[in-house]
Amino acid sequence: MAAKTTADSGTRNFPEKPVVAIVGVGLIGGSFAAALKAAGRVQRVLGVGRNRKSLLRAQTLGLIDEIATLEQAAEQADVILLATPVGTMLALLKQLAPHLRPGTLVTDAGSTKQNVVDAAREGLAGKAAQFIPAHPIAGAENTGPDAADPGLYRGRTVILTPLDENSPSSRSAITRVWEQCGARVISMAADAHDTILASVSHLPHFLSSVFMWQVASAADSDMRLTLAGSGFRDFTRIAAGSPEMWRDIFLANRSAVLAELDDVRACLDKARQALQDEDGQALYDILDKAALARRFWGGRSGLT
Repeated sequence: MAAKTTADSGTRNFPEKPVVAIVGVGLIGGSFAAALKAAGRVQRVLGVGRNRKSLLRAQTLGLIDEIATLEQAAEQADVILLATPVGTMLALLKQLAPHLRPGTLVTDAGSTKQNVVDAAREGLAGKAAQFIPAHPIAGAENTGPDAADPGLYRGRTVILTPLDENSPSSRSAITRVWEQCGARVISMAADAHDTILASVSHLPHFLSSVFMWQVASAADSDMRLTLAGSGFRDFTRIAAGSPEMWRDIFLANRSAVLAELDDVRACLDKARQALQDEDGQALYDILDKAALARRFWGGRSGLT
């Protein structure tokens, strides 16, 4: 029997309860599956990945219904989410392309977008219109299927950076799927996304990781870590993320991250000069502006 489709004109040919395939069933992919299952908005979830033990764990947890190959996912799924490091996208899309059914939509959860758009056009070629790039602004330092959380996307923003080739109905369908996970969906150009996220996502992780590396490399690192408290915990939390994923993000968005590093270096130089000169007013002004901006952002975003 044919799957029931939505009545909305923008998604009338898209199943109300699609078959979803997730490539990379960790925190991001597993939470996507858990959210759709919790909302009752998925017919069946296929799990794809290179680690069979992890896939079996995801199945035990109820995140996926069955394990599949990438080719089987392309042939059976209505939606495929690529929740893998951005450096793997081109190879995955090339592997998907020969098996991808007409009407199957592919999206991703990568933290960089221009390189993913380029990979889609190269990897999928004539089927690039079936790929709608996405970036959920959500995450945690934990990884693997056990970290999956059905509420991870609730109230969070998902950014789409659609291709010119995407049809309005495809964009509507992917928007609808992310909204069913509880997310707010916005759209922007891929290059604008990468510039902004270099500042508010990629650079914080870079700085946190480099600082943690510096502390861990010190001769008295054990004592430093023994005495570290909540400020250290808050600043370094994100340094515990996946090294593979973040390496690929930094390399993919290298130019924008380097530009942000230059800006931060200039600010550090000014703050250092104020400290060296014992210029209390200049130091106060820097700290005051930072504190006010952080409080404003915390109140507006709800992420205190």
